[in-house]
Amino acid sequence: MFSGKGKFILFILFFIGSSNLSWAQDNPGKDELLLHNIKMLRSYFLEDKNWHIVKSEVGTDVEALLHFVEDQPINAIIKNLNDTQRVDGYYVTRLPENVDDSLSVPGYISNDALNQEIKIIKSVYEASVKPEEISVPADVIIAAEQEIVQIPEGKGMKLFADSVYTFPDSLDIPEVIPDSVLNSTDLFNKLVKTDSLRRVYVEQKRLFYNDSVKADHINKVVSNYRIQKYKEDLQYRIKTYTDEVRLNNYHVLKEYNDSVVAQVNDSIKAVLNVLMDYADFIDTTQLTLTNLKGEKEQLLLQNGTERYSRIWLKNQQNDSLAVMIKNTDKRTVQMLIDDGVTFSRFKEKQTKDFDFESLKPNYNKFTTVGKSYELETPWNIGGDGNIGLTQTYTDNWKKGGKSSLSTLMVLKGFANYSRKDGKVKWENSAEFRNGWIKPGGEDSELQKNDDKFEITSRYGVSAFKKWYYSAELNFNTQLFRGYDYPKSDNPDPLSAFMAPSKTYVKLGLDYKPHKRLSVFLSPLTLKNIYVRDTSLIDPVDYGINEGRKAFWEPGLNAEISYKTTIAENISYETKYKMFINYKDPLQKFDLNWENNFKMQLNSYIDLRLMFHFIYDDDVTFPVYDNDGNPTGEKEPKLQVKEFFTIGFSYKINKKVMRTHRIR
Repeated sequence: MFSGKGKFILFILFFIGSSNLSWAQDNPGKDELLLHNIKMLRSYFLEDKNWHIVKSEVGTDVEALLHFVEDQPINAIIKNLNDTQRVDGYYVTRLPENVDDSLSVPGYISNDALNQEIKIIKSVYEASVKPEEISVPADVIIAAEQEIVQIPEGKGMKLFADSVYTFPDSLDIPEVIPDSVLNSTDLFNKLVKTDSLRRVYVEQKRLFYNDSVKADHINKVVSNYRIQKYKEDLQYRIKTYTDEVRLNNYHVLKEYNDSVVAQVNDSIKAVLNVLMDYADFIDTTQLTLTNLKGEKEQLLLQNGTERYSRIWLKNQQNDSLAVMIKNTDKRTVQMLIDDGVTFSRFKEKQTKDFDFESLKPNYNKFTTVGKSYELETPWNIGGDGNIGLTQTYTDNWKKGGKSSLSTLMVLKGFANYSRKDGKVKWENSAEFRNGWIKPGGEDSELQKNDDKFEITSRYGVSAFKKWYYSAELNFNTQLFRGYDYPKSDNPDPLSAFMAPSKTYVKLGLDYKPHKRLSVFLSPLTLKNIYVRDTSLIDPVDYGINEGRKAFWEPGLNAEISYKTTIAENISYETKYKMFINYKDPLQKFDLNWENNFKMQLNSYIDLRLMFHFIYDDDVTFPVYDNDGNPTGEKEPKLQVKEFFTIGFSYKINKKVMRTHRIR
């Protein structure tokens, strides 16, 4: 169960727990115990690379404590280590893959056992599945038939010219017909009959050849498909089992490693307490006292030793008061007034007070007015907006070009709730993005180059450490119609308001190590695609079956949001979203990756660069041949967008305050 190092740690724990240690100078065996404790801390904190320090500052303090014990005293280390024990508890950790005795861990599956089970999987599969029994889809056979090159009708003589077939002697006709045949009616009729039989024979051979080529090619394609499918199915079973073994081994090693890590940290805690007690005992502090006249008196503070000193306290009139100072331990002093000092005290006399304020007239019956104050709430609201404008004008410009005018507006807002203890978070955000461009020229038309409306609401409850149980609702669509410009050639719109719209309902875990990073994993996710007006927008282009307006599909959703400051006034923000469809996880998935760079030029002018990538299996595009003609098929494609704008910006970020009045 435990390695040699773990047994040594348990021995140290037993020794410490059963001993009543005292760090008096006459304590026997303390040097040997110190050497064992120092050796243990050096092993886990400095020498064994398989163990990782949880917090770097703790490692620095432990290393300093070792130097303190081995070389010379260093102050303030003991307080930091005590704080770490009280708050964090863990000093070192180790990754499960660094467990050196994994083969002895119950439940761990070795490589030999894995390979043996793979052999059994192969033998069982080979015995139960035959390649010739695997069904072949009809589209594979249809595709194979389209690949066959056959001899067309009337071209059968090519087979005899290429010596694929030869004529029998009865159908042989000489290349040069003698005059005797031409002059004889019987011989000529026989020649004509032979030629007719030759044509029938050639056609029979052409049909037989085409059927043979077709059968051979289809048999070859079918055989190759079955062999490939056979191998893929077998490899899938092997990979599935291998992944299960790896996952099992990870959980087994993690559970075992967590228990060992907890025991090691408990041992380290006990050893640190011993060393800190020893360091606290032998360490001293030099205290210097100074009165108003600059007179100094020094006192050495040390545990287990009492020392006395006297200093005269002074005031501005140079009056003196003798004070006796005694140290009780290394951190505490006791101050007493010298016994030779006497005091003269005034006696109390009885007096009667009179309230002169009662003689003043009462001009206002309202004696108190409530004062207001502001109370900070858990809500934080804000957002930012940007409007960019680009204009180009050309006239008699020899190098070419056209005048154009484009604009882009981006509005973002948020309203976030965070409970004071950090256990509950509710994040709400909305984004509106719209851009238009007007190229120059007589036939130019106003074109849309960006359109987005998105609302997101995520509610999270603390699960453990930096993780939150979270639920999210996300809705996004566009507000205006979009076309494949020029609009005059393609009058039918590609999209419109809520045609389509996407809605995601997600349940999972949200990892928030700090405000700049969020990793959201939602294994329970429902995706909805909805087309409001099917007469205007073809729902088939968005993966919806003909005759329907919407569909739902379950899947796994993963999101990563990250913000950082690259340099002063330069920031970067990225949002990565991926949705994997459970119905066809190896074939269908969605990807949405947005990257934004922002450079703040002054308080109201900024420069923005955006790269946006989208891939959605439900959104298809027409397929064209080499001549640019549509083939009638559609397929999904990677969608790419890039923006570079300079414009006016304004940012809001404020805590919501609630005004109260004091009664």
